Amino acid sequence: MSKDWVEWHEFYTTPGSPLGRRLEVVRRDLRRALSAAPGEPGGTRRIISICAGDGRDVLPVIAEHDRRVSALLVELDPTLAARARETADDLLLSDVDVRMADAGDARTYAGVQPAHILLTCGVFGNVDAADARRTVAALPALLVPGGIAIWTRAGDASLELRSLFAEHGFTELSFTAPDDAPFRVGMHRLAGPVRPGPLTGRLFTFR
Repeated sequence: MSKDWVEWHEFYTTPGSPLGRRLEVVRRDLRRALSAAPGEPGGTRRIISICAGDGRDVLPVIAEHDRRVSALLVELDPTLAARARETADDLLLSDVDVRMADAGDARTYAGVQPAHILLTCGVFGNVDAADARRTVAALPALLVPGGIAIWTRAGDASLELRSLFAEHGFTELSFTAPDDAPFRVGMHRLAGPVRPGPLTGRLFTFR
């Protein structure tokens, strides 16, 4: 039986839950990334959020910013994608594209400009090790040089992810690992010379 992702998102609202605490860390790191990431002339920054859910980690932070931010949110679940669109409209965010599509299919990103900030939150805990390696290797194709990636994972598996990011040209900016909760949040800058060609094929499939 496949997971009910709409129901899963309800755990964000449980007071003191690990998922709610993780959300606050991701929002904090996104605020930092918006200050630290490179931008276009005039300061505009592009965000891509993979498996974006209802956008609750990205959209409120953009609304706090000076609005020189465009965002592409990729989400396959129609209910969550609709919620993200409604939230963007409610927050008067005119430069947000919520794309109801398979984030694991490279064709989803055809014609998409590389981002200054890329979020892969809730991805790596739902794919196998081979797909995790393939996805990290592909991320530089979705980022500008110096761009920042933010990711989440639970437990010891995050250690391998940190090594994978280093292997593919990223420098770690921060790693949050609370002692009293299983979630981990990493933030890395694309600093190395690794520049893959266009994305092709399948990046990942949720288990």
